[in-house]
Amino acid sequence: MRAVVYHKPKDVRVEDVDDPKIQDPRDAIVRATSTAICGSDLHIYNGTFPQARPMVLGHEFMGVVEEVGKEVNTLKKGDRVVVPFPIACGTCWFCHHDLPVHCENSNPRHYGPEGGVLKEKGGGLFGYTDLYGGYDGGQAEAVRVPYADYGPRKVPEGVPDEQVLFLTDIWPTGWTALDSGSFHSEEKWV
Repeated sequence: MRAVVYHKPKDVRVEDVDDPKIQDPRDAIVRATSTAICGSDLHIYNGTFPQARPMVLGHEFMGVVEEVGKEVNTLKKGDRVVVPFPIACGTCWFCHHDLPVHCENSNPRHYGPEGGVLKEKGGGLFGYTDLYGGYDGGQAEAVRVPYADYGPRKVPEGVPDEQVLFLTDIWPTGWTALDSGSFHSEEKWV
């Protein structure tokens, strides 16, 4: 399959890579139908976040489920889904307290810039370096989606990708900014 692969700062290529495979019975494989490029992808491209090995970029994607692992109960082949940026198990303390970006189980190998394991860690993120689990991202024809019962959300029929893709990371980021800034609907900010 074809994918956008980061090699080193300012060296990103469209290449042939292996198709993703189910690695855990809780995985799904999603055939990407739409993706977006985030401004934070530029942090990786410019070398702000170190990444020693090639990896598929992208954390804003949606698509159609092609395959599910034996323990996936909420999705089936053919379901259209939008996939959030964080990879989360749905069972740890953080996931139960609506903090999936801090999932205790989705980032087993949290390495710092110098290669050592860090004490504090964040959860796994698609296409966002080994600092966040080293998961390949969504700028590919297909993506392995871990913990598929928890993250992906089914998309209603008749709703075009262009109206749903923003739910991956773009809209939640804006909403969080407004919420954190205590914005009120009667206020106007310029």
